[in-house]
Amino acid sequence: MTEYSTSIEQKPPPESSSSSLSVCLPQKRYYRQRAHSNPIADHFFDDYPITPDDVDWSSFYPLYMNNENGSKVEFLDIGCGYGGLLIELSSLYPESLMLGIEIRQKVSDYVVERIRALRVQNPGKYNNINCIRSNAMKYMPNFFNKSQLSKIFFLFPDPHFKKQKHKWRIISPQLLTEYAYFLRIDGRAYFASDVKELFDWMYKHFDDHPLFIQVQDSDNDDDPVVKKFTLTEEGKKVTRNGGQIWHAVFRRIDDPKDQHNKD
Repeated sequence: MTEYSTSIEQKPPPESSSSSLSVCLPQKRYYRQRAHSNPIADHFFDDYPITPDDVDWSSFYPLYMNNENGSKVEFLDIGCGYGGLLIELSSLYPESLMLGIEIRQKVSDYVVERIRALRVQNPGKYNNINCIRSNAMKYMPNFFNKSQLSKIFFLFPDPHFKKQKHKWRIISPQLLTEYAYFLRIDGRAYFASDVKELFDWMYKHFDDHPLFIQVQDSDNDDDPVVKKFTLTEEGKKVTRNGGQIWHAVFRRIDDPKDQHNKD
């Protein structure tokens, strides 16, 4: 099995409710891993698809690959942690395929096992979500096509507090240009943090970028996604500790240069 293909094979539904209950959710304590990871020196990733067409998504979402073209991942949770957002959104958007990317091996293993158990315990549910271990700062072009995604999430990313490590942050002008390539026009980018300095950093970079424009809070009132931020593992922890969560949503817009040429 390659490094990226930590897929979940679809298994037949259990014959009885008692058999489904025998499959237990993984225990997080066995999958603990240090929070900080160096995304620059990722020499441990050594096997990737050459192009997105080389990925066999049917092994990730077998119930959705029932036609010649198949479905494509639309929602991407970068740094998905223990998978809380994927699970919360799965039933809200049952026809949308969602993928979590997590750089830490043990954590991505936990998400895979968690989804596997949830599928067995809840036949017919959670088949539209999955997780891979990868480095989104380097290998997104190996997995996704231009304008493929409708939503990208950056929830509670590693702050990398030290100034010399700011280059490790998941948001930068260069990376935002790459994310914009994969996000379709009018697609949404969501980000949240309980670290105000990091939130301000992300907000400034989005606000300065010519391919993104902020979605005002009043327009987010009916967005069910925003309401789920506090239900992720990190969101729950912040709430328990009495912390504050800052969040914003930006919309992918057409390239001003392209629009000028059209006019």
